[in-house]
Amino acid sequence: MPTLVLGSASPARLRTLRTAGVEPVVIVSGVDESGLEHLAPTDLAETLAELKRDAVAVRPDVPAGALVLGCDSVLELDGVAHGKPRDAEDAVARWARMSGRTGLLHTGHALVDTATGQRRTRVATTAVHFAEVDEAEVRAYVATGEPLHVAGAFTLEGLGAAFVRGVEGDPHNVVGVSVPLLRTVLAEMGHRWTDLWSR
Repeated sequence: MPTLVLGSASPARLRTLRTAGVEPVVIVSGVDESGLEHLAPTDLAETLAELKRDAVAVRPDVPAGALVLGCDSVLELDGVAHGKPRDAEDAVARWARMSGRTGLLHTGHALVDTATGQRRTRVATTAVHFAEVDEAEVRAYVATGEPLHVAGAFTLEGLGAAFVRGVEGDPHNVVGVSVPLLRTVLAEMGHRWTDLWSR
């Protein structure tokens, strides 16, 4: 059974994979995400995922023959990519633009099979319909700290769930990893998703 290495510090990605039956080894990439602001939102998600994958794949603590996955998410609004907010005021301002609108959550998935050298990169996109939220609600939400640590300044699986009217596409993608997409990419590389199940 191959080992999946998750090159991400995201607890939401880890929870999603565990819920889907996979217990990955977590090795944080430590990639510098600055200097790429000029890229289009989907290109940014793809490039950051590849940088994380490639940084982790060469680490000496990666198990032999492992599948290394790098992921990164950005929210696109008005053609502009938004990652994690800089601070609380940035999160408040972001929510003022998002309220009552629809954004596109792009997650890059970059995978390498270290046994064969095969590489694949895909971007999954989910439309997120935000509720109309007033300033008091936004400030209360930002005060919890939750939106400060996630792309787009919201979560689908936490306190932010009340502020999302619905999604079109894979909801797991909004959390940070599209499990159906990952299954498809693994199949292209000759692996069955069920072989990764830890239970």
